[in-house]
Amino acid sequence: TKKFGKLAFIVKCTAHLMRDFGSIPSPFNAFLLNLGLESLHVRIRRHAESALKIAKWLKAQKKIAWVNFAGLPDSPYRKLVKKQIKGGIPCGVMTFGVKGGRDASIKFMDSLKLIGIVTHVADAWSCVLHPASHTHRQLTDEQLVAAGIPPDLIRLSVGLEDPTDLIADLKQALAKV
Repeated sequence: TKKFGKLAFIVKCTAHLMRDFGSIPSPFNAFLLNLGLESLHVRIRRHAESALKIAKWLKAQKKIAWVNFAGLPDSPYRKLVKKQIKGGIPCGVMTFGVKGGRDASIKFMDSLKLIGIVTHVADAWSCVLHPASHTHRQLTDEQLVAAGIPPDLIRLSVGLEDPTDLIADLKQALAKV
């Protein structure tokens, strides 16, 4: 308060948040963020529509053990989605399991050519993550199950690519399992 007077609190908040959390973007990053927000409503619709097509396709595959996507008609979350989301398609993120467990899931992911293996979601390009071999690799299958993560779980975040191309990539990777 001696150095900044009435501005002491805001200086403390700004310096603390910026240093510790990175919550204040540079002017160029703020510009890019704003630019992305301007088309968000169009992109989210594309993510969701493509994800529904892919979830339906995955559900029909013999090598897929299960599919969890709130936009599917048999999802336990379907009523909630219809109530809360205009259009009834939730988002572009789903989870599914490859028959054969952890090893089959790893082989499947290693066989993908178009879809990237990364930890983030809701990007312009599609990406997958297999927690059992990435973010939670230190856990045994029993520990994963206890944490609510099936060892075969793969998270797919559908991007803006044509869903036909994404299905082709998933199909060729499944063929190698």
